Amino acid sequence: MFVTLEGLDGSGKTTQASLLRDLLEAEGAEVVVTREPGGTELGEAVRDLLLHGGHVAPWAEAALYAASRAQHVEQVIGPALERGAVVICDRYVDSSVAYQGIARGLGLERVLELNLAAVGGLMPDRTFLLEIAVADAARRVGDERDRIEREDDGFRERVAAAYAELAARFQERYVVVDASRPPEEIAQEIHGALRRRP
Repeated sequence: MFVTLEGLDGSGKTTQASLLRDLLEAEGAEVVVTREPGGTELGEAVRDLLLHGGHVAPWAEAALYAASRAQHVEQVIGPALERGAVVICDRYVDSSVAYQGIARGLGLERVLELNLAAVGGLMPDRTFLLEIAVADAARRVGDERDRIEREDDGFRERVAAAYAELAARFQERYVVVDASRPPEEIAQEIHGALRRRP
């Protein structure tokens, strides 16, 4: 099973990935937790470039994320799924569609097409969107912010709206979760939704 966690920076994706891993491992599953950009040597180098470097043109940004993702699928996600593991990924294709495709105005379809080519069409079985108010997400991030996190509230509002659009479009795999609640409560809801998966 391939599970992704999406949402604004500060929505709690990393915490939920860890809590879900613990719950699934307690049931005897092999679980691989990974993140994007990152997950591989190439991916971590791209992550550093994108999040801690200078200005990156929007299409360059989209292409770098897609390149990192292609390596990630070939080296980590694909092999884990082939051996029967559960893969939990903190961000995936939908992040690029939301941030670059919609919020940066490159086009939902164009960025989705780029990424589907990069990952060979591999999409998650379930995507959990951790919804949180923009102001709350910004407060959680704090003062130590990377290049994307330093974007203004207008950008974050566009990203939040983009995710809502994606959740409506891909209802068969999206589960929208109220991320303003205690982490353990959210984790139980996510775990329960996976157990009810058809």
